[in-house]
Order: sequence, then structure tokens, then C-alpha cells
Amino acid sequence: MSTIRWLLGRIILFFDWLTQPKKPAHSPEHQAELDVHTRHMSLYQYAACPFCVKTRRAIRRLGLNIELRDAKNDPSFRHELVQEGGKQQVPCLRIENEDGSITWMYESSDIIDYLQERFS
Repeated sequence: MSTIRWLLGRIILFFDWLTQPKKPAHSPEHQAELDVHTRHMSLYQYAACPFCVKTRRAIRRLGLNIELRDAKNDPSFRHELVQEGGKQQVPCLRIENEDGSITWMYESSDIIDYLQERFS
């Protein structure tokens, strides 16, 4: 079973690479503004998870620079996700709010809707 998962993961990553969306051509000023708003965001994800791929593709399509944290292969990120976020589910967008509070957003569709609403 693990061999099948590994193979499917490689197929997912190959097709993601093959059909990767282009980043939009933002002006340097606009990109700098986006970077200011996204510097306190992190996406906890697994490389070959189809829902994580969907979320990363949306991030790329919007031209956002959001830190990617590999919760599968990095024990510190996995521990942080479980301890602070409350569950080991990916994708999960960690948002540090201006008031210092932290929001943990799960579900790829919710994350994508939030990012499109905020940054489109």
C-alpha cells in the first residue's frame, strides 16, 4: 500500500510540475505590498497531498509569497501544527493577525476562498 501511495504521490507531483500555473506579472510596488500582507502567513502542507497541491497552485496563481512548511517531513512543523493548530490536518494556513492573535484555517477550499477574497 505504501508503494502505491508513493507512486501516486510522484504522479501528482509530476502533473503539478507539468501544468504549473504562471505567476502574475505584478509591479514591484504591488508585489512588495502583497509580501507585507503575506509575511505573517504560513501554509502547513505535504508535498504530494492533492488538496495541498490545489492550495499551492492557487497561491502561485495569485502571486503570493507564503512560507511553505512541510508538516510531513519536518517534526517541528508537525508538532507546531498539532500543538498550536489543534489537529494534524493539511493544508492549514496559519495567519498571524495584527492584534497578535493567530488564526488556523483548515480546508483547501476555505483557504483558497480567503486568499482570493483578500488578494484578488
